[in-house]
Amino acid sequence: MSQKNHDGKSSARERLQAQREKERARSRRGRQAIVAGAVVAVLAIAGGVAVWVSSDAGEESGSTEAALPKGTTDGDKPAVPVGLRGAPSTLTVWEDFRCPACRQFETGFRPVIHELEDSGELRSEYHLATIIDGNAGGRGSLNAANAALCAQQAGRFREYHDVLYTHQPPEQQDKFAGKKYLLELAGKVKGLVTESFTRCVDDGTYDAFVQKSNAAFTSSGYRGTPTVLLNGKDLATVKNGQFTPAEFKKMVRDANKGKQPGRSVAPAS
Repeated sequence: MSQKNHDGKSSARERLQAQREKERARSRRGRQAIVAGAVVAVLAIAGGVAVWVSSDAGEESGSTEAALPKGTTDGDKPAVPVGLRGAPSTLTVWEDFRCPACRQFETGFRPVIHELEDSGELRSEYHLATIIDGNAGGRGSLNAANAALCAQQAGRFREYHDVLYTHQPPEQQDKFAGKKYLLELAGKVKGLVTESFTRCVDDGTYDAFVQKSNAAFTSSGYRGTPTVLLNGKDLATVKNGQFTPAEFKKMVRDANKGKQPGRSVAPAS
C-alpha cells in the first residue's frame, strides 16, 4: 500500500470518527433539550443546588374508574396525604419516583418535613406523576407509584416512599420497572410484605389511579418535577427556589404563627 493511499484511508477514518462524535453530541443535546425545556424548580439542598426538569410527555389515564387506596383523595387531583389532620400548613408535592431531582429534594428535606409532619405543623399531599416514563420510555415511574400506593393501602406509604428514593437507580436503568425489585425494597419496611401487598404490586392494582394523577399533572400547567408548593405558593418563586431546609422550616413556622397544630392522624380509610 502506498503512503498516499494509507494517508487517505487514515484521513477518511478520522473524518468518519469525527462525524460520529458530532452525531453523538447532537443526540445528547437533543435529549437534554427534551428534559430541560421547562425549568420549574431550583431547590438548594444541603448546600448544593438540584435542578431537574421534564417535558409534559406521559401516559394518559386509560380508565375512568380507579381503585382508591385507603386514605387517599380522589377528584381531579388524586393525592396521598401524610401527616396530621388539621395541620395549619399544607405541602403539595408533584413527583416522579424516577426523577433524580425528586430524590435530591426528598433526601435533602426529608428530616425537616418529617419533623413538621410529626409535630402537626405540616400536612403533605403527594401527587404521583409518570413523566419520565413518557419522556425516556419504560414503566418504572408507573410501577413504583403503584407499589407506593399498595404501601398506602397497607398503612406504610411514608416509609416505603422514603425507601424508594433512598434506593432510586440511575434514571436510564429504569430498574423500578422490575416488580421483583420493588418487592425486594418493600422488605426494608417492617411488616409491609404480605400476600395482599405482593398481589397488589404484581397486578398493578392502582395503575389507573397513577395514570389519573399523571393526567392531572399534565393539565395542571406545571411541567417539571419536583413541583413543590407551600400553602398553594410555588416554592420555585421563593428566592428563585434557592433555600435550605432550615429556611423552609422557618417559612412553615412563620405561616403557622397564631395557629394550633393538627392533633389527629389522617384516617386510614
